[in-house]
Amino acid sequence: MKKQTFALYFGNRGFMPAELIEGARQDMAKAVTDAGFDYLMMDAGATRYGAVATRDEGQLYHDWLKSHEGEYDGVILCMPIFIDENGAVAALQDAGVPILMQAYPDEIGKMDFKHRRDAFCGKFSVTDVFYQYRIPFTVLKPHAVHPLTEAFRRNLDDFAAVCRVVKGMKRFNLGCIGARTTAFKTVRFDEVALQRYGINVESFDLSELIWKVGKKSDDDPAVQAKKERLENYADFSRVPAANLHTLAKISVVIDEYIREYHLDALTLRCWNEMETILRVCPCVLISELNDRGIACSCEIDLTSAISMHAMQLASGKPTACLDWNNNYGEDENKVILFHCGPVAQTLMAGKGTVTEHKMFAKGDPGSGWGSNEGRIAAFDMTYSNCFTENGKLKIYTAEAKITDDPIEPQFFGCGGVAEIPNLQDKLIRLAKTGFKHHTTVGVGHMKAVLDEALGTYLGYELTEIEG
Repeated sequence: MKKQTFALYFGNRGFMPAELIEGARQDMAKAVTDAGFDYLMMDAGATRYGAVATRDEGQLYHDWLKSHEGEYDGVILCMPIFIDENGAVAALQDAGVPILMQAYPDEIGKMDFKHRRDAFCGKFSVTDVFYQYRIPFTVLKPHAVHPLTEAFRRNLDDFAAVCRVVKGMKRFNLGCIGARTTAFKTVRFDEVALQRYGINVESFDLSELIWKVGKKSDDDPAVQAKKERLENYADFSRVPAANLHTLAKISVVIDEYIREYHLDALTLRCWNEMETILRVCPCVLISELNDRGIACSCEIDLTSAISMHAMQLASGKPTACLDWNNNYGEDENKVILFHCGPVAQTLMAGKGTVTEHKMFAKGDPGSGWGSNEGRIAAFDMTYSNCFTENGKLKIYTAEAKITDDPIEPQFFGCGGVAEIPNLQDKLIRLAKTGFKHHTTVGVGHMKAVLDEALGTYLGYELTEIEG
């Protein structure tokens, strides 16, 4: 896999010490490489001291950057000293990728004219002018930071995550297999609004999927390979052979949609036609897709697939769409998050057991094989969801944790206990601002990364649920 690559920009101002520029070029190249990334750096001889100090030098950098378009995921704007902001604007106003502002700190004992940097102050001059020009940029803590520190290493990791989300979300294809279930008005969305955010929705009638499944034979090599994959993925020991073959065929057909239409994420109408006609429940197939890095939501909750895709890009790990389902006893800061069985296996505490979906089995025995039951593992999490309104895409992000608190064995499906500070206030806020009964969860705390990528660069309308 190609490493993420950053274009390095170094600023200067005519009367500042030249030797600080050379040191910064060496420091930044080492910092980026040591963190596991690649870099592009304009030749030091192209400008005075190897940095940009004038509009003309900024135009040189602009043209150099343009010649490498598509080769870099973000730009690191390095301020070894108080730099010239006009050259920076000329250089980066058409960068088209996230820009990280980095300013060198001054050192006590090195505050003479030869060594003093003043980048702490100069950073504000650059951010101010970029704001005036409406050039989006990223600033992280601390305000001034040396490239060869652990703090800047964390900045690089966060910035890389921002770049992944921006790159992956700027334009992507989202498959919608099936129409919204009539009763579920909670999952309505505006397809034209999504297109304006670069999200292209490809819709498929569920009857076509059912027809394609009917044409597959049990001995089709693709079906046999998928059957083996599924049996290794979860415990299918209880599933009748005919139902397992049907699940394998559905998975093969979904893969065909993904390949043909270059789908990056999916949502699926998971009930009740698959159960009544095909006699299966596709939960475990959704689980397996998420483990493969293809965000997939159930119940045609297409906007949940959007937040899942964003978190997956940020963390590099699977995500899940869950119900805000049950209180956890008397603890007002804990809630059981649940779905029937679409949680990625790697997010579960143990190997899932594929069972008959109990909701369908109650009224129509034998109709719901495919629910991947178990418990969600304990981990620090980010939770998020979004919806469309008046042409806008509105999203919230927040952080909490999934605990290892027990859930009684009789609780069906796949659930976990989330501990969320000030949960009751947040639930009121969610209800008052139009968010649905689903939330999506990802591994790790990434609110700042998501807010930066989605708000600063992609124009999502952020909703704060803290109060």
